[in-house]
Amino acid sequence: MRTSIATVSLSGSLTEKLTAASRAGFDGVEIFENDLLASPLTPEEIRARCADLGLTVDLYQPMRDIEAVPADEFARNLRRARHKFELMRRLGADTVLVCSSVHPLAVDDDALAACHLRQLADLAQDFGIRVAYEALAWGRHVNTYTHAWRIIEAADHPALGTCLDSFHILSRGSDPKGIEAIPGEKIFFLQLADAPLLAMDVLQWSRHYRCFPGQGGFDVAGLVRHVLRAGYRGPLSLEVFNDVFRQADAGPTAVDARRSLLVLQETLGLITPPAPRAPTGVAFAELVTSDAEPVSAVLGALGFTRTARHRGKPVDLWQQGEARVLVNTAGAARRDGTALAAIGLESPDPAAAARRAEALLAPVLPRRRALDDAPLDAVAAPDGTELFFCATDRPQLPTWLADFADIGHEARGAATVRGIDHLALTQPWHHYDEATLFHRSVLGLHAQESVDVADPYGLMRSRAVTNADGSVRIALGVGAAPTDDTVHAQHIALATDDVVAAARRFRRAGGRLLPIPANYHDDLAARYEFADGELEAYRELGILYDRDAYGTFRHCYTTTVGHVFFELVQRDGYRGYGAPNAPVRLAAQHLAR
Repeated sequence: MRTSIATVSLSGSLTEKLTAASRAGFDGVEIFENDLLASPLTPEEIRARCADLGLTVDLYQPMRDIEAVPADEFARNLRRARHKFELMRRLGADTVLVCSSVHPLAVDDDALAACHLRQLADLAQDFGIRVAYEALAWGRHVNTYTHAWRIIEAADHPALGTCLDSFHILSRGSDPKGIEAIPGEKIFFLQLADAPLLAMDVLQWSRHYRCFPGQGGFDVAGLVRHVLRAGYRGPLSLEVFNDVFRQADAGPTAVDARRSLLVLQETLGLITPPAPRAPTGVAFAELVTSDAEPVSAVLGALGFTRTARHRGKPVDLWQQGEARVLVNTAGAARRDGTALAAIGLESPDPAAAARRAEALLAPVLPRRRALDDAPLDAVAAPDGTELFFCATDRPQLPTWLADFADIGHEARGAATVRGIDHLALTQPWHHYDEATLFHRSVLGLHAQESVDVADPYGLMRSRAVTNADGSVRIALGVGAAPTDDTVHAQHIALATDDVVAAARRFRRAGGRLLPIPANYHDDLAARYEFADGELEAYRELGILYDRDAYGTFRHCYTTTVGHVFFELVQRDGYRGYGAPNAPVRLAAQHLAR
């Protein structure tokens, strides 16, 4: 189906919004009136600009407070409408959005509303324009799509139809099945938005918290199914009011928006992009640093051994059990300290995973590759982390390990780390919802519920994405404030069967564990019973503890190197990430800075 986006969904000038929509692959746009009023371009110039960009002007919006008002007010409305219809003819738009009235003088009179809308449609028809009447969820008297449709039926005019908006319908809890009773040709337009499930004033909810389909809690796909069964054949159009999107770059936001519609269409069976190939494990985590010594010291103290070096690049492979960490000093002068720059994901079919990524607007990153380097494809996550699709020592598939030459090494004793339990990626504040949709749709991971975590300087949000068996776990977080340096910290959680032994080994080798306040362990003693000496060991090593319905969780942290720290995790059936302990960890990290 054709896709469209309202200019109000993007930031910047109207020209910037149109350019972003075109580059993201949209077919058309809804021109929001305020964007046109603020533009130095004439309607004719905007029309030409859209044509040059391959965009149609699918809707002009909104016209407000038209119907069921006193006669003198309605006369002024018709005068205003004539001016807007003349403007729309210059703009090349043939459909106008009319919202149900919130005017304080509007009366609860369906017959009068139908009469006024019929007169408006008569005038619109003279200009070759259709009127799409929409029930606002907070409309003064008309606030459901079924009520709006009754008025449209009573008006009985060929130039009058309805605009259905998923937010207005689903935010009120209306049953969208009734949409199937509306003739498809009378559904003039469909606007889509998702939203988190919140208990708040619906107007504030609408104006500040809408998001793209698949990023919230509404069943947008279910609603669209009813609309399609009714016979609607117009565009799928996004109208999203969101404080974050208004401040983010229009280009990435437009790509995120278009991706949401591609995923929606896939869910509906309208398109068939390459099927998702969910990763089956973590092949490696790659750290980039200008000075390898500090992070190498931490890895050594954790029990890792430097086992190999890339044949053509300054990249070392450190390994312990199934956990692999690459330390890369190439081009590090551009980076501020050590950072988690890339993740290798074991893929059942790396080539197919790359094809799906490209189909969902995540193009494979260009890479400089020697002739004998393994053909390793990578895409960029919204936070800039490179995600590689890997096959490690699997028959008939190229392995990335072939690019590394063994350097001859001695084992550091029995391994205390089995593998990588999870990775925590702190997102730029304006990419959190985008990151969730990206990891779900492009990588085929399942998104868990979002949780709020108290930070000494605000709230952090966190949401984990995982594969089916938990062998890939990525925790996506947003820091307390855009200017807080701690929002850039990423971390690698290492799985161990005995966190006490692993922590002691690390400390004996000269590693520094994050100190945890004694008050925390005093509280543990009040909440849980422990074996003799157990809690004392936790106090000594700064180990935190939690339980859920499935088991227990013991974990501790190293101090931060650059923008990275490590976590030692003993997970005994536990399914979470220690969220109740996060405020203590964050406070301790602030003190340690």
